[in-house]
Amino acid sequence: MLVRILSLTACCALLATPPAHAQSYALLSPAAVRSLPSQLDTQPARAMIRDADAALAQSPHPMKRLHTEGTLPHQGIRDQSIQAERDFPMAQSLAFAYRLTDDKKYLAQAAMFLDAWATTYKPSGNPIDETPFGPLIVAFDLTRGDLPPETESHTIDLFRKMSTTYLDWLDQNSDKDPSNNWSSHRVKLAVLGAYESGDPALIARAARAYSRQAQRNIHPDGSVMDFYMRDALHYVVYDLEPLTTAALAAHAHGHDWFHTAATGSPSVEMAVDWLIPFALGSMTHQEFVHSTVKFDADRDKAGEVGYSGQWDPKTSVNLLAIATALDPKYAPARNKVEANTSSKTPAWIALAMQVK
Repeated sequence: MLVRILSLTACCALLATPPAHAQSYALLSPAAVRSLPSQLDTQPARAMIRDADAALAQSPHPMKRLHTEGTLPHQGIRDQSIQAERDFPMAQSLAFAYRLTDDKKYLAQAAMFLDAWATTYKPSGNPIDETPFGPLIVAFDLTRGDLPPETESHTIDLFRKMSTTYLDWLDQNSDKDPSNNWSSHRVKLAVLGAYESGDPALIARAARAYSRQAQRNIHPDGSVMDFYMRDALHYVVYDLEPLTTAALAAHAHGHDWFHTAATGSPSVEMAVDWLIPFALGSMTHQEFVHSTVKFDADRDKAGEVGYSGQWDPKTSVNLLAIATALDPKYAPARNKVEANTSSKTPAWIALAMQVK
C-alpha cells in the first residue's frame, strides 16, 4: 500500500506541472497544423476533403442539451441528439479541409458550425452525453487564430465551462466517485477544455484528475474497473479511448501521461497492453454475460449491436491508432487488427498525428 501511495504522489507531482505559459490548443499543436498541406495527396486527406465538400451544403443543428445516455432508440431526445451530433465530425472535416487547401470557404463553414454550438449549448455535466464533442474540439484547434474573434471567444468560453464543470464535480466527489468509464470521459473533457483555455491553473487541476482516475480505474495487472462491472471489452475500450486521448493532449504539450516509466504503475500503457491479446485474437471474450448493469441486457433485447456474443476487435482500432500516436510500438498490433477487420485508422488521426 505504501508503494502505491508514493507512486500516486509522485505521479501527481509529475503531471501537475504545466508550462509556465500554457499554449492554447487541445490536441493539435501549431506545428502539426502547419504540416497538413504536405499531406494533401494522401488518401486520408482526400477522404476529409470529400466529407468537407458534402458538409458545405449542410446547416448546423445546435441544441441547448444533448441526451443519449441511458436511453434506447426513439426514447426522449436520443434521436434528435444523435442527429445533432453529426455536426461535430462535419465541423472537423471542414477544418481539416481548410488547413489542407487554404480555401476560405471551408473556414467560413467551420466557423458557422463552431459559433452555432458555442452560443447555444449549455454544458450538462453528463460525460456520456458530451464525450462526442471531441471532433468539435479538434475543429477549433485547426481554425483558432483564423476565426472571427467573437466565434473564438464563444468557443473558448464553452470548452472552459465544460472543463470547470467536470473538474468541480471530480473534486467535490473525490471520496465517492466510482472512477468508472464515466470519469474517464469526465477527465477527457476536462483535460481538452483546460488545454483549450490555456489556463495553467486549470491544466494543473485536470492533470491531477487524470492521475487520480488512472490510479483508481486501472488495476495492477492492467485490467480496468469497467471490465469487471460490465464483463465486456466494449467497456474496456470505452474507458481507455478517453484516457489515451487526454494523454495525447498532454503529449502535445510536452508531458508523458501514458507510459509506466513516466507515471508509475498502474498506467494507461499497461491497460492498453492488457487489451492487446484480445485485439489480436489470441484471446476472446463473450460480452456482457455477467454484467452488473441491467441496461446492457436492455440494449441487447432492443437489437443494439455489440451487447452480446463475442467481442469484435474492430472496435479497438481507434484506441490503437491513438496509442500508436503516443508510442509506435503499437503500430504492428494496430496494422494487424486493421487487416483482420477490414478497418482503417480514422482520417483525423492519420493526418494530425501522421500515423501511417
